[in-house]
Amino acid sequence: MAATVLVVEDEPAILDLIAYNLKQAGHEPLCAESAEQALQMIANVLPDLILLDWMLPGASGIDVAKRLRGHERTRNIPIIMLSARSEEGDKLLGLETGADDYITKPFSPRELNARIKAVLRRRAPQMTSDEVRVGDLHLDPASHRVSAHGNDVKLGPTEFRLLHFLITHPGRVHSRTQLLDQVWGDHVFVEERTVDVHIQRLRKALEPERFDSLIQTVRGTGYRLSAS
Repeated sequence: MAATVLVVEDEPAILDLIAYNLKQAGHEPLCAESAEQALQMIANVLPDLILLDWMLPGASGIDVAKRLRGHERTRNIPIIMLSARSEEGDKLLGLETGADDYITKPFSPRELNARIKAVLRRRAPQMTSDEVRVGDLHLDPASHRVSAHGNDVKLGPTEFRLLHFLITHPGRVHSRTQLLDQVWGDHVFVEERTVDVHIQRLRKALEPERFDSLIQTVRGTGYRLSAS
């Protein structure tokens, strides 16, 4: 699945090259040339992943990472630090600040794409095209198909995204607000009860194959998909 990737890089040639390769890999790049511009963009919409250069005009990439990790709204955004600094101490500082990975310049597009895929698989598996399953319930993001016991399950687009998110985070409880942010998108203003409506639709679609009980209500908290 296409991920929205914010690239924060002050060298235009490198920024354009990274953006081009992201598009080639099927992602949607957003570009910022400074920490200030990046933070303004993040205030408007949350990216799925950030490629963050260490050396930036004004605040550094380290400063940006610290700020993002210090706020609830942004603390879980995956961050890959980009830097010409290759010393072990620099890498450790980047990782300790909150980066999920650290890539030393120069790097190949192939390496960058592999690192992005690895971080998304670990931190945001709902943004990958990997097939997932729980028992005989199978979801394939590439073909946008869901099957149970080998039979197709018809889901609307929202129910598909909802199931994909829940099935890639089994056993974890998510509030309605968290589900709205992750499935509908940050800064999409709809009622929290909208989540309940789509959960009911998802259960109804799974009921003929007796998988509706996988979607559990946690009273006073939200919803989870049973890990068993």
